[in-house]
Amino acid sequence: MAELENPNMMPNLITFLSSLLEEVAESNDLNCGFKAQKISVFHGLTRPTISIQSYLDRIYKYANCSPSCFIVAYVYLDRFAQRQPSLPINSFNVHRLLISSVMVAAKFMDDM
Repeated sequence: MAELENPNMMPNLITFLSSLLEEVAESNDLNCGFKAQKISVFHGLTRPTISIQSYLDRIYKYANCSPSCFIVAYVYLDRFAQRQPSLPINSFNVHRLLISSVMVAAKFMDDM
Protein backbone atom coordinates (compact mmCIF):
# COMPACT_ATOMS: atom_id res chain seq x y z
CA MET A 1 0.00 0.00 0.00
CA ALA A 2 3.00 2.29 0.23
CA GLU A 3 2.82 2.78 -3.53
CA LEU A 4 -0.60 4.39 -3.18
CA GLU A 5 0.82 7.13 -0.96
CA ASN A 6 2.60 8.46 -4.04
CA PRO A 7 0.35 11.21 -5.49
CA ASN A 8 1.22 10.15 -9.04
CA MET A 9 -0.13 6.65 -8.40
CA MET A 10 -3.68 7.74 -7.57
CA PRO A 11 -4.62 8.79 -11.14
CA ASN A 12 -3.47 5.34 -12.29
CA LEU A 13 -5.72 3.72 -9.70
CA ILE A 14 -8.67 5.88 -10.78
CA THR A 15 -8.06 5.01 -14.44
CA PHE A 16 -7.79 1.30 -13.65
CA LEU A 17 -10.97 1.23 -11.55
CA SER A 18 -12.93 3.26 -14.09
CA SER A 19 -11.90 0.93 -16.91
CA LEU A 20 -13.00 -2.09 -14.88
CA LEU A 21 -16.37 -0.52 -14.07
CA GLU A 22 -16.92 0.63 -17.65
CA GLU A 23 -16.24 -2.89 -18.89
CA VAL A 24 -18.71 -4.38 -16.39
CA ALA A 25 -21.41 -1.80 -17.18
CA GLU A 26 -21.03 -2.19 -20.95
CA SER A 27 -21.08 -5.97 -20.69
CA ASN A 28 -24.25 -5.91 -18.60
CA ASP A 29 -25.85 -3.38 -20.95
CA LEU A 30 -25.31 -5.79 -23.84
CA ASN A 31 -26.58 -8.78 -21.87
CA CYS A 32 -29.66 -7.05 -20.46
CA GLY A 33 -31.94 -8.70 -23.00
CA PHE A 34 -30.86 -12.19 -21.99
CA LYS A 35 -31.44 -11.96 -18.23
CA ALA A 36 -34.32 -10.75 -16.12
CA GLN A 37 -33.34 -7.59 -14.25
CA LYS A 38 -34.98 -5.78 -11.39
CA ILE A 39 -35.20 -2.02 -11.17
CA SER A 40 -33.78 -0.60 -7.94
CA VAL A 41 -33.53 2.77 -6.24
CA PHE A 42 -30.06 3.05 -7.79
CA HIS A 43 -31.38 3.07 -11.36
CA GLY A 44 -31.67 6.36 -13.16
CA LEU A 45 -34.16 7.11 -15.91
CA THR A 46 -31.34 8.01 -18.29
CA ARG A 47 -27.65 7.31 -18.53
CA PRO A 48 -25.57 10.04 -16.85
CA THR A 49 -23.64 12.21 -19.28
CA ILE A 50 -20.49 12.17 -17.15
CA SER A 51 -18.11 9.28 -17.78
CA ILE A 52 -17.13 6.91 -15.00
CA GLN A 53 -13.54 8.17 -15.29
CA SER A 54 -14.63 11.80 -14.83
CA TYR A 55 -16.97 10.84 -12.01
CA LEU A 56 -14.20 9.04 -10.13
CA ASP A 57 -11.88 12.00 -10.73
CA ARG A 58 -14.46 14.33 -9.18
CA ILE A 59 -14.99 12.04 -6.20
CA TYR A 60 -11.22 11.87 -5.68
CA LYS A 61 -10.87 15.64 -5.99
CA TYR A 62 -13.70 16.67 -3.66
CA ALA A 63 -14.26 13.77 -1.24
CA ASN A 64 -10.73 13.67 0.15
CA CYS A 65 -10.87 9.88 0.52
CA SER A 66 -7.81 7.76 1.03
CA PRO A 67 -6.72 5.53 -1.86
CA SER A 68 -7.77 2.47 0.11
CA CYS A 69 -11.37 3.73 0.04
CA PHE A 70 -11.48 3.30 -3.72
CA ILE A 71 -10.15 -0.25 -3.47
CA VAL A 72 -12.64 -1.15 -0.74
CA ALA A 73 -15.45 0.51 -2.72
CA TYR A 74 -14.64 -1.73 -5.68
CA VAL A 75 -14.65 -4.78 -3.39
CA TYR A 76 -18.10 -3.73 -2.15
CA LEU A 77 -19.34 -3.39 -5.72
CA ASP A 78 -17.93 -6.79 -6.63
CA ARG A 79 -19.61 -8.41 -3.64
CA PHE A 80 -22.87 -6.67 -4.49
CA ALA A 81 -22.71 -7.96 -8.06
CA GLN A 82 -22.03 -11.51 -6.87
CA ARG A 83 -24.79 -11.54 -4.28
CA GLN A 84 -27.43 -9.71 -6.32
CA PRO A 85 -27.29 -11.20 -9.84
CA SER A 86 -30.77 -9.87 -10.63
CA LEU A 87 -29.44 -6.30 -10.10
CA PRO A 88 -26.43 -6.13 -12.43
CA ILE A 89 -24.21 -3.07 -12.52
CA ASN A 90 -25.05 -1.25 -15.75
CA SER A 91 -24.83 2.24 -17.19
CA PHE A 92 -28.10 3.28 -15.50
CA ASN A 93 -26.92 2.52 -11.96
CA VAL A 94 -23.11 2.44 -11.93
CA HIS A 95 -22.67 6.07 -10.86
CA ARG A 96 -25.09 5.82 -7.95
CA LEU A 97 -23.69 2.49 -6.80
CA LEU A 98 -20.19 3.92 -7.08
CA ILE A 99 -20.83 6.99 -4.92
CA SER A 100 -22.66 4.83 -2.37
CA SER A 101 -19.84 2.31 -2.16
CA VAL A 102 -17.20 5.06 -1.85
CA MET A 103 -19.20 6.70 0.92
CA VAL A 104 -19.56 3.44 2.86
CA ALA A 105 -15.87 2.66 2.32
CA ALA A 106 -14.88 6.12 3.54
CA LYS A 107 -17.00 5.70 6.66
CA PHE A 108 -15.36 2.35 7.34
CA MET A 109 -11.78 3.24 6.39
CA ASP A 110 -11.32 6.96 7.07
CA ASP A 111 -13.65 7.99 9.88
CA MET A 112 -11.95 8.02 13.23
